Amino acid sequence: MTAIGEARGSAAPRRMTVDVSVLVPAKDEAENLPEFMRLAAEAFATHPDVGFEVVVVDDGSTDDSWRVLGELAERYPFLRPVRHRAQRGIAEALRTGWLHAHGDVLVFYPADLQFMPADIPRLTAPILAGESDMVTGYKMGEYEKKFVSSIYNGLSRSLFKVPVRDLNNVKAYRREIMDILPGRPDWHRYMIVVAAAQGYTVSEIPVALHPRRAGRSKFGLSRIPVGVLDMLAVWFELRFGQKPLLLFGMLGAGLFGLGFLTGLVAIGIRVFAGVGFRPLLTLVETCLVLGSVLFATGLLGEQIAQQRAELRELRRELDGFRPRD
Repeated sequence: MTAIGEARGSAAPRRMTVDVSVLVPAKDEAENLPEFMRLAAEAFATHPDVGFEVVVVDDGSTDDSWRVLGELAERYPFLRPVRHRAQRGIAEALRTGWLHAHGDVLVFYPADLQFMPADIPRLTAPILAGESDMVTGYKMGEYEKKFVSSIYNGLSRSLFKVPVRDLNNVKAYRREIMDILPGRPDWHRYMIVVAAAQGYTVSEIPVALHPRRAGRSKFGLSRIPVGVLDMLAVWFELRFGQKPLLLFGMLGAGLFGLGFLTGLVAIGIRVFAGVGFRPLLTLVETCLVLGSVLFATGLLGEQIAQQRAELRELRRELDGFRPRD
């Protein structure tokens, strides 16, 4: 069974037991995919006691990626190609890969060969040994966007207090972590943050970063403001997503109280000084109106949060019944 708008690759014979599923989003990576699969096969051969599969999600490629994947699926029985006919982004590609994967341990790995498949067993080993729920790599070596990455990771650590150096990198994680990850564009970057907030243990290992061999990067400086806004959205979701009334209710009550006290001051000035002070009246009106609006917004947010919780539970149940073959 495939997701809407997707097609399956060749149904070659596969291992009966799959422990690890490597999820590989690929957009216009026809030149890199053959070498990636060759190196993956070499890496898996050194760990015959672990069952690996690679789920490559062709995310609306306009080059020969889908044709190349069809040829590679005939050569490598552990490859499972899946296709998005239009580009949906990495977060959606990971979700599609998750729905088609068999392993209890998932690995997010790009197809651009900036990270070598030889590191995949190192990422999964602590999870398979029961030592960690999620393992992320931190980049070793020089790379083009190191300064931007350091700012992004510094802001993330200060906001979320997660004890890892690199939040947006290759990572391995238990399958059930995908159940708690909101289906939002680009929120895969904050998978570690969301998992840690839910009590999952996180560790890290060094991974070497290599220059891209072919193709071009899909990310530029324009992603920086989007990343910052997403970071704030995740912070709000974790702090107030389940109880929005805590934020809006407190702000509303504070403004309402300020308006009430200001009104008392205005009455006192009028009674004892015999004069009116219009700016105080304006402040009273503003605080009372904004306080009431914010409090009502908090109540409405509570209802939306309840609806989201019910939808999340329904989606989890539907995904649990979805066949993987």
